[in-house]
Amino acid sequence: METTYYSVQDTNKLPDQPGVYKFYNNQHDLIYVGKAKSLKKRVSSYFNRSAGSSRKTRKMVSEINTIEFTIVNSEFDALLLENSLIKKNQPKYNILLKDDKSYPYILLTRERFPRIIPTRRMVPNAGNYFGPFASVKAMNNILDLIRNLYTIRTCRYDLSEENILSGKFKVCLEYHIGNCKGPCENLQSEQDYNRDIEQAANILKGNLGVARTYFKERMQEAAEALEFEQAQLYKDKIELLSKYQAKSLVVNPQIGDTDVFTIVSDGKIAFINYLKVNKGSIVLTKTIEVKKKLDEPDEEIIALMIVELRNKYLSSAKDLLTNIDIAIEIEGVNIIIPKIGDKRKLVDMSIKNVLFYKKERYSQTQTTKQKENRVLVTLKEDLRMKDIPMHIECFDNSNIQGTNPVASMVCFKNGKASKKDYRKFNIKTVVGPDDFGSMQEVVFRRYSRLKNEDLPMPDLIVIDGGKGQLNAATKALKELDLYGSIPIIGIAKRLEEIYTPEDPYPLHIDKKSESLKLLQRIRDEAHRFAITFHRQKRSISALKTELEDIPGIGKKTAMSLLKNFKSLKNIKEADEDSLTSLIGSAKAKAVIQGLKMQKGEA
Repeated sequence: METTYYSVQDTNKLPDQPGVYKFYNNQHDLIYVGKAKSLKKRVSSYFNRSAGSSRKTRKMVSEINTIEFTIVNSEFDALLLENSLIKKNQPKYNILLKDDKSYPYILLTRERFPRIIPTRRMVPNAGNYFGPFASVKAMNNILDLIRNLYTIRTCRYDLSEENILSGKFKVCLEYHIGNCKGPCENLQSEQDYNRDIEQAANILKGNLGVARTYFKERMQEAAEALEFEQAQLYKDKIELLSKYQAKSLVVNPQIGDTDVFTIVSDGKIAFINYLKVNKGSIVLTKTIEVKKKLDEPDEEIIALMIVELRNKYLSSAKDLLTNIDIAIEIEGVNIIIPKIGDKRKLVDMSIKNVLFYKKERYSQTQTTKQKENRVLVTLKEDLRMKDIPMHIECFDNSNIQGTNPVASMVCFKNGKASKKDYRKFNIKTVVGPDDFGSMQEVVFRRYSRLKNEDLPMPDLIVIDGGKGQLNAATKALKELDLYGSIPIIGIAKRLEEIYTPEDPYPLHIDKKSESLKLLQRIRDEAHRFAITFHRQKRSISALKTELEDIPGIGKKTAMSLLKNFKSLKNIKEADEDSLTSLIGSAKAKAVIQGLKMQKGEA
């Protein structure tokens, strides 16, 4: 392979060979990885004005600054490399592929007297891993089967020949209840133990027939030797194997190891189902959803997911059944779109699974949206509004005896708090404890800014207060020529009365109504936010005053200290050099001396 870089003006210089291309933005962040049968044709197509690109693709293209590409031997190699690069770098315009390290595996350890244990960590050279399993329950079913069929140790002893011969270990409860034959005390030979391990490994590989044949032969041998109790034990094991296999969906013993992939999608999401068929039985079924980033076609998405899922579930099946043409040939795999017969039934079964999953996902999404919207629809009806208030903003004032007056605005979208849209206001034009004047000021400032910046207005404005505060807010809207275009209400705390402009009588909403509870939650959040802001400001003001009481320290120096050190405690703990670097040597000494005098240490 060879790697090089090009600018967007040099796409015609790219080779007409298969490979992987990477797009970088101005900050040299990787934003997209793609594969191509011809790098030159594929990359050039992004910059072809006549191409009917989607809005998302056009946005990505506008960000491209540098192109890097890697030439490979075949389109399939490009698919593998693309999959690896996407998982490693997670570019923002690619479908997200994440290694899920939390899937459970079964590990056949590489040690003397190997163990078979569950794990979620894959450690190189620790042994042979089987899985991953779609669930812990599926994994435990196999472990239970193996432990019922074979006597395999569960202890962590280092069963080296030296340790066993020296009598270092003693048999445990597992030996006494018949789950282990005691290799730790040399009561079971390594050869006999490994025979069980070999049989268990066949089961882990899905080769149940090998284990069944073995037990059937041992049962016949025991019966011929008139060891009927032993023969019955082997018969019980055969029945255990049959019951386990019955839990797997048997398809057709004539169908060998096969993978089934089907895809169903809409404009935004693709749903992919994977059935893993082993020895004629479905041993794994998995359905996933993939969010499209650039309106990727189904044939590209399913090709990427085939590589991802076959790698994740360690599939080496040579036959692959699907419902659509795959965008690429996969080396060593025979891709079939069956029309009739048992293979077609398998594809239909997979499609049925993926359609059910899609229906359930959309049903869950719709149910969630309905729950969210139900309260807002009720609020619309209770307030006699024309439209559903999806965007609500609520204002509240806070001051104590006219000191440090502040106001807050909280925003709720789709019935939920949108904290990134919360705003704090220092009162600038009103002097003294004037709630009405403060309300008029902050409402005017908020919506004059939205109007000037051409930002979306809310569907409903809520004022924390009665008729007086509501009238003040209404004046602000009239000054901005917005009155009448945005519904506005006031909610009084005492009786939870709802006031509307130009109506002398309040509106009473049922106390048990979900819509009133939503208004109360919004009002309480605005009050909490305002109180928190007021406390912060009052605290800073008190600290500032304490610093200003020190001779030689003015407002500017006090604010500089608080801004840098955040609290009086930090200022007191700061060394003289830190203070000097900020406010100078003379003032630093004055602060240190002044704080000591306030504390009574001077």
